Amino acid sequence: MKGGKSKSDTKSAKLSVNKKPTTKGGTKSGKEAKDPNKPKRPASAFFVFMEDFREQYKKDHPKNKSVAAVGKAAGDKWKSLSEAEKKPYVAKAVKRKGEYEKNMIAYNRRQAEGPKEDDVESEKSVSEVNDEDDDEEEGSGEEDDDE
Repeated sequence: MKGGKSKSDTKSAKLSVNKKPTTKGGTKSGKEAKDPNKPKRPASAFFVFMEDFREQYKKDHPKNKSVAAVGKAAGDKWKSLSEAEKKPYVAKAVKRKGEYEKNMIAYNRRQAEGPKEDDVESEKSVSEVNDEDDDEEEGSGEEDDDE
C-alpha cells in the first residue's frame, strides 16, 4: 500500500493522548492533598432519599446488580414525589448540614491552633518501635523448645 495508513498507524494515532506533566509526587500541581481529618460534606435531600430507596429496591429486585438501574429508578421516583413527600428527606438533609457546619467550625479551630504535642511524632519511627517489640518477644522463652 503506497501512501496508505496501516491499521497499526491509525491505532497509535487514536491512542495517543496529550497528557499534562505531573509533579514528582504524582499529583497535579494545582490541587492540595486531602486532609483525612476533614469532615465529609453532608448528603443532599436526594441522597438521603437514595439511602432508603436502595434498600427497598434491592428487596423488590434481588437479581438486579446494576447501579445505573437503581439510580435511574430513584431519579424517576424522586421527580414524581410531591413536596410533602420530600419533606422528611429535606429535614434530614438540613439536620446533617447543621452537624457538618458545627464539625467544620471545630475542624477549622483545630487547624488554626496547629498540631498539639500529642500529635507530634516522637523521634523513633513506627518501624523502630515495632522492631523493639519483636526483640522483646524473641527472648521470652523460645529457647525452651530445644530441650
